[in-house]
Amino acid sequence: MTATATPTTSTSPSTETPTIRRRRDPRGGVLTAITWILAIGFFFPVLWMVLTAFKQESDAATNPPTFFFTPTLQQFRNVFDAGIGTPLLNSLCATVVSTILVLLLGVPAAFALSLRPVRKTKDALFFFISTKMLPIVAAIIPLYVIVGKLGMLDNVWTLIILYTAMNLPIAVWMMRSFFLEVPGELLEAASIDGASMWTAVREVILPLISPGIAATALICVIFSWNEFFFAVNMTAVNAQTMPVFLTGFMSGQGLYWAQLSAASVLTALPVVVCGWIAQNKLVRGLSFGAIK
Repeated sequence: MTATATPTTSTSPSTETPTIRRRRDPRGGVLTAITWILAIGFFFPVLWMVLTAFKQESDAATNPPTFFFTPTLQQFRNVFDAGIGTPLLNSLCATVVSTILVLLLGVPAAFALSLRPVRKTKDALFFFISTKMLPIVAAIIPLYVIVGKLGMLDNVWTLIILYTAMNLPIAVWMMRSFFLEVPGELLEAASIDGASMWTAVREVILPLISPGIAATALICVIFSWNEFFFAVNMTAVNAQTMPVFLTGFMSGQGLYWAQLSAASVLTALPVVVCGWIAQNKLVRGLSFGAIK
């Protein structure tokens, strides 16, 4: 008797992986388009200012605006001939010195209010921020009288003192938030290793919060460089700053748009360069403590 074996077919699992088709959310494309439109809308005035700086006055005053023109550097030469050197040096001196003073005063204050808190910390913080609640226009008359009695009108050191007082409360609040992100155990470990308080702060704490210090310094630079109210009331000729210098292109005959645009480009250029140099630390500083 013979047994017939029926052939068996074995099925092996398919090695092909199914392709997953993801549907694109149409809302993502709409949001991207809106974002680009808003970005271009915010940047377009800056672009138009730069383009106008390379125009002749006749091309800058046309209506409708002229998009095709022959570029020229004549407006920049006119700005330098108008005496931009003194206001530029005054703005650089007032901005740099006031920012250094803010950091020298603000870093110890922020450290004392965070990692080494003093008594009544909240009262001290409220006092700092309360100085920003008074409108500048309400304080300009007594400040003008005091500065006049001291014989410091039209003096760049007056602006340095005012800019330091103006930016110090914001700097203390910002740097305190950066100090609070540093674990207090680092100071304890440094003290166990025999490091003094100053050594621990200089070699352990400050390198960690350097991005935050850079972000604070850049904000102080922007506020000091763009400040107009104190400068226009406390200076005349010798201590004139760049924002006050720009008002000289507005005359009774009208606005010199091309020269004003050229002067505005030169005014904005130092801050843009500072932001570009410190962009890495600035991004880290603004996001410091956002991710644990």
